[in-house]
Amino acid sequence: MRILRLTSAVEKRLLAARKSRDVQAEKVAATIIADIRRRGDGALLFWTKKLDGINLARQGMWVSQHEIEEAQKSVGADFLRAMKHAIANVRKVAEKQLPRNWSMEVEPGVNIGQRVRPIETIGCYIPGGKATLLSTLVMTAVPAQVAGTKKIVVVCSRPNHELLAAAGILGVSEVARIGGAQAIAALACGTKTIPRVDKIFGPGNRFVTAAKQLVSCHCAIDLRAGPTEAIVIASRGNPRWIAADLLAQAEHAADAGIILVTTSARLAREVRRELDEQLKRLPETNSAHVSLKTRGVILLAASEDAALEFVNRFAPEHLSLPQGGAATLGKISAAGTVFVGPWAAQPLGDYASGSNHVLPTGGWARSRGGLSAADFVKCISVQTVSRKGFQWLAADVRVLARAENLLAHENAVAVRE
Repeated sequence: MRILRLTSAVEKRLLAARKSRDVQAEKVAATIIADIRRRGDGALLFWTKKLDGINLARQGMWVSQHEIEEAQKSVGADFLRAMKHAIANVRKVAEKQLPRNWSMEVEPGVNIGQRVRPIETIGCYIPGGKATLLSTLVMTAVPAQVAGTKKIVVVCSRPNHELLAAAGILGVSEVARIGGAQAIAALACGTKTIPRVDKIFGPGNRFVTAAKQLVSCHCAIDLRAGPTEAIVIASRGNPRWIAADLLAQAEHAADAGIILVTTSARLAREVRRELDEQLKRLPETNSAHVSLKTRGVILLAASEDAALEFVNRFAPEHLSLPQGGAATLGKISAAGTVFVGPWAAQPLGDYASGSNHVLPTGGWARSRGGLSAADFVKCISVQTVSRKGFQWLAADVRVLARAENLLAHENAVAVRE
């Protein structure tokens, strides 16, 4: 892993690397989406067999209820306990996040309120490539249930026993054996077999991310959740723990972006040694071997303020402040999620702390946070106006309508006077 001084030129290169469009992924995704839209289930079977090697005509598109029940019997008691623990914590946080109904009198006779209603049908995309991320089912299905969503459709190319057991615990029964851009297209467009959903949730690889962007003009999506990013800011601390957190995110994918920002050259060297040692203990097939080499970097900052300013411009998906407290946290303005203190290991948030692990990447944390229960509802504004309220507003509204030369607007008020 390289050690570089944090200069404006280095920062520019790091930021520019994330801004380039993935034209190849967009082209592939567009081809698949067009085919699904045109041929429906036939195209879905074709692309699933070609890209994932799965014969849906033989195995069946949907997982049966019997398979889900058998999966729950096949997993161990430790897994069931851990899964129920994670679900409970995510549910607690989601309940806190959920927007509430409210009403207020703005002025006499003018009442404005908010009614919160769930999104009716959602799709949960569960990555199933090198590893089936069953935790993503928890992070998407639980807040949907808290919001009151009636129909949850889960897609995963390789739903293993653990994922199906989690689905059983959650009471989710619609699980389809599809993944990739073809799954996103099916959820967005609908086929005879796969229902069209109102919104798609869940992270994926570059082709899934491209497909979500392309279908977002006619089907809502949660957020841009692309390749994993993790930054740790520290000038002191346990190099072994810091390296372990960086490796935990590096193993997600070969294109994961992993950065340590420090003012200490000594800590930089110690963390690099730890990374090398811990990496040796991971299988050669682990993606961290590639991501640390190609997208991993240790940056030596001139000061703590310089480090924090860089982080806010980068707006990472994950940010760790192992030595930080309230003062440091107060200087952070852009990050998907922040882990504060040496005991806040990043995997705790990936699984069971209760915070959601579906987070903005590619700098999108400058404009939004991670997934929450609020993403699964619609906040409908309600305006109730009495005769008295109308009289309070009418004259000024007519003035404003004339200023915009919207005569029909003025007339809709005038006819009531």
